[in-house]
Amino acid sequence: MTEYGLPSSIDSLQELLDRELYVADRGLATSIYLALRLGRPLLLEGEAGVGKTEVAKVLASGLNTELIRLQCYEGLDVNHAVYEWNYTRQLLDIRLRESDNSADRSNLTTDLFSQDFLIKRPLLRALEAPGGRPPVLLIDELDRADEEFEGYLLELLSDYQITIPELGTISAVTPPIVVITSNRTRELHDALKRRCLYWWIGYPSFEKEHRIIREKIPEAPTRLAEQVTRFVQKLRTAELYKVSGISETLDWMAALVALDRQELDVETINETLGLILKTQEDLAAIGGQQAQTLFEQSQMPSESVQ
Repeated sequence: MTEYGLPSSIDSLQELLDRELYVADRGLATSIYLALRLGRPLLLEGEAGVGKTEVAKVLASGLNTELIRLQCYEGLDVNHAVYEWNYTRQLLDIRLRESDNSADRSNLTTDLFSQDFLIKRPLLRALEAPGGRPPVLLIDELDRADEEFEGYLLELLSDYQITIPELGTISAVTPPIVVITSNRTRELHDALKRRCLYWWIGYPSFEKEHRIIREKIPEAPTRLAEQVTRFVQKLRTAELYKVSGISETLDWMAALVALDRQELDVETINETLGLILKTQEDLAAIGGQQAQTLFEQSQMPSESVQ
């Protein structure tokens, strides 16, 4: 381990991820390690449910530090993401000063725009690093935010600082560990990408997905875990409106264990299909006979599922 308990090598980082039950290939582990070592933000793109957000969660847990999460959405602005002034408290303070007959009325508004009246939102809190231990700042689904907000992030991502007009520039003594995720519903700007290290997380291979299931849900029957993995892998080859991610696979697997299923069958697939398909169009396309066909094809011993 290095300063602040950061992994000293890619192998030690993979050991940390393994302890947190996160299965990462060497490329992803290398990108995470370099982001930590170089102090650079890490931009992770990929389809929903492939484990992008989980990277930040396991880093915070594995490094024993705070996770600060900013969930992005359309219309997100500085007041919700960075800071805002506590106007109610400012007004009360003015009234208290007015009630003090000995107070100098020319200075009633002095110091109202100070740290005492500042409400710190996730991005500003991430610069504090209490105890000298950097928090993990997760900027989740940045592609859902407006381009104007994306532009506002450039100062933070370049210099780990934020400028507040009334106070000046606030810089991080210990820069946070920044993980940015995007489902690529829109293209992020090159200016932001240049400030980050980048990795694309795709859908897992059969071997990786099967390992994730075994590690996350160890109580799952061996035969059932293999059948589910093969079926989901085959399902992703179908023409779907919304392809299932690993998070849906884990939800489905947990449900089947709760139903005490030992093996997968077509009836069970049709009864629980809503756990892995999230649109009416996909349910209509896959349910019934198509589910049986996919199940039979996925379980063929001679078939190599990738």
